[in-house]
Amino acid sequence: MYIKVLTLFPEMFAEVLSASILGRAAEKGILSVEVANIRDYSTNKHLKADDYPFGGGAGMVMMAQPVFDAVAASTPARKVYMSPRGKLLDEALIRSLAAEEELLILCGHYEGMDQRVLDYFDFEEVSIGDYVLTGGELPAMVLIDAVARMLPEALGNEQAHLEESIYSGLLEYPQYTRPAAFEYQWQTLEVPPVLAGGNHKEIHLWNYRESLALTMKVRPDLFRKYIQTVKPEDLTKEEKKILAECREAFELEDNESD
Repeated sequence: MYIKVLTLFPEMFAEVLSASILGRAAEKGILSVEVANIRDYSTNKHLKADDYPFGGGAGMVMMAQPVFDAVAASTPARKVYMSPRGKLLDEALIRSLAAEEELLILCGHYEGMDQRVLDYFDFEEVSIGDYVLTGGELPAMVLIDAVARMLPEALGNEQAHLEESIYSGLLEYPQYTRPAAFEYQWQTLEVPPVLAGGNHKEIHLWNYRESLALTMKVRPDLFRKYIQTVKPEDLTKEEKKILAECREAFELEDNESD
């Protein structure tokens, strides 16, 4: 997959793109990311890329000319503009983007982008949440990381992303590693015995119960969606029992809070 990023601050991407899964995906040839500086396309002798907004208001707006030329110099691709007013980046959108061969990601800055750029090139506006950041660079990194994890062989295990938090419909269960007993400030902090017992069926059921309990507590909206959409035929007898117990507790608590 090829991704091109247009930004005023290309230096922000170097460390992120070369590290961890993104770095390994690049080494394997699974992912190629090019970062271009929008200022390089400015016809202004000072490489100016922003100006005051028409109609007044605080801050500066990125100018049309440099961005128009930067986009025009890019290969045809699905175009994404990182914006707090855009569509929320969720699993469905990530999967859709990951299915593309090429993406062009535009990062805004200051008070935003000259609207003519977005309209002319028909950019798809995408948000990572209902809050405002200094620019689109960090959201672009989030998008790239999320998309890269969906690419075949990027994680080493093609099914790994399906087992993770959110994609399974539930939040991820707690994780532990060695030692089984950890001494800290005169306390002995132990791993739940079931995880060290070696019984894979019991471990799976413990993980399932913990995921349900955590989702109920932290993201009741996700829990409601899960119990509405999960198919009984996809669950074992033991899983159905655990789900029924958690659902009863959830509905009881929900009724008490009304």
